[in-house]
Amino acid sequence: MRSIKNIGRFCKNDHNGFIINDASLDKIDTGFFELIEKVIDTYRHQMGTDLHSVYIRGSIPRGLGIPEVSDLDTLRVTNKALKDLDLDWVNNAEQKLNKDSSCINGVEMSFFNLDDICNTKRFSIIPFMIKTHSVCVYGEDLRNQLPAFKADAALANEHIINLESNFVQAKEDLRGNEDKEDILDCCVWIMKIIIRAGLALVMEKEKQYTRDLYPAYEAFSRYYPEKKEKMLQALEYAINPIENTDELIFYLNDMGKWMIETSEEWLLLHNPHKERNGDLKRND
Repeated sequence: MRSIKNIGRFCKNDHNGFIINDASLDKIDTGFFELIEKVIDTYRHQMGTDLHSVYIRGSIPRGLGIPEVSDLDTLRVTNKALKDLDLDWVNNAEQKLNKDSSCINGVEMSFFNLDDICNTKRFSIIPFMIKTHSVCVYGEDLRNQLPAFKADAALANEHIINLESNFVQAKEDLRGNEDKEDILDCCVWIMKIIIRAGLALVMEKEKQYTRDLYPAYEAFSRYYPEKKEKMLQALEYAINPIENTDELIFYLNDMGKWMIETSEEWLLLHNPHKERNGDLKRND
């Protein structure tokens, strides 16, 4: 069992309050390079000219990657619309890469179309992630073509708007589930959502953003000390997931009720029409 540690950090902001991308090729531990090359070769072989670029995001390009613990999160930008691509090879490729790679916990493959990435009239989380949390490891780097982002209501909305449906989905996935790995994956997924939504509730006061769980937990706890222990439990579940579905559903019903009610209050103030694609005023 892993212990909870005060690791991770908030993104740095420039003098105008825009988030600075601290991901860099220089920060990637050399132990991950061989796997990254395998991943790029797989994409190039399977996609050819349909592949525009590849990005690594998460802890690894920020120098925070932990061997055998961290995931290798990849974003692939495609020249074709996703509906026109044959992606039947993806599951087998993920399984092979995971089997052959002991240096990471798993490889995550995500695909996004170039036109969608470059359309930034409304806030979208993927252009945000490329701009602020990713490093380009293959193809044309789009980061300089994307707008700057702040820790503002548009970003917070991304973590809050789907919170209720996330709770519903998690409970549906857990009820009657006897697949241990699936339960553990669901546990980690929903707990990360809860912790990041907790940060989103206080983001405009903090004026800071992080994907890292511990600093997000700490920020939330400063404003909602009465829920600190409940959020600490989410952090524990995220780090050490359990397969007891009854315990997880009990927690989701308990903490979920408060989270949903508090999120509804936030939405009433910042996004009363519940726009799901960040149609809030940007701080450009």
